[in-house]
Amino acid sequence: MKAHTKETQATLTPEKALLFLKEGNVRFQNNLKANRNLLEQVNDTSTGQFPFATILSCIDSRVSAELVFDQGLGDIFSIRIAGNFVNEDILGSMEFACKLAGTKVIVVLGHTSCGAIKGACDDAKLGNLTTLISKIKPAVRAVKLPEEAHLRNSSNIDFVNSVSEKNIYMAIDNIREQSSVLRDMESEGTIKIIGAMYDLNNGFVTFY
Repeated sequence: MKAHTKETQATLTPEKALLFLKEGNVRFQNNLKANRNLLEQVNDTSTGQFPFATILSCIDSRVSAELVFDQGLGDIFSIRIAGNFVNEDILGSMEFACKLAGTKVIVVLGHTSCGAIKGACDDAKLGNLTTLISKIKPAVRAVKLPEEAHLRNSSNIDFVNSVSEKNIYMAIDNIREQSSVLRDMESEGTIKIIGAMYDLNNGFVTFY
């Protein structure tokens, strides 16, 4: 499989780009890999890059977007931050990726049993991590469960995963609300902005 070129990138629609990711995850689940020569892709991309997707994911070491979607060099922009939320710098990176570099789809990729989400559920405090976790707390508050304290913390994995899902949707809302560039591109049909959840138990990605 060759690295994408300006010509191949230009032929892609947001729907086709999303299909590439879905097909790649199926290969990953079945322990298969597309036939690609990474060293050849190093050479092919040495003078330029034409990725088709931008993926915002958590820093979790088990959730590498390139691996779980079976993609090669030059295929995706990978933005990683604990808790996969957006801020001004990440939005700027996404605007570059889509408006200037031509990617067709933005995926906000959360995952089950997320440590950052657990920290937000437990109101953890540790140095600069305290500020980071505060960005996730709106998702914790937004998930409606019985108010018993033992249900609304990291010991309740269903609650944790519900917060992870809510956090994905809130990140998507923030992208649309805080970036007129990306909102307009989505309205025009140039890009698609979607959410997805990676299951640590089986490697399956569920798209929302």
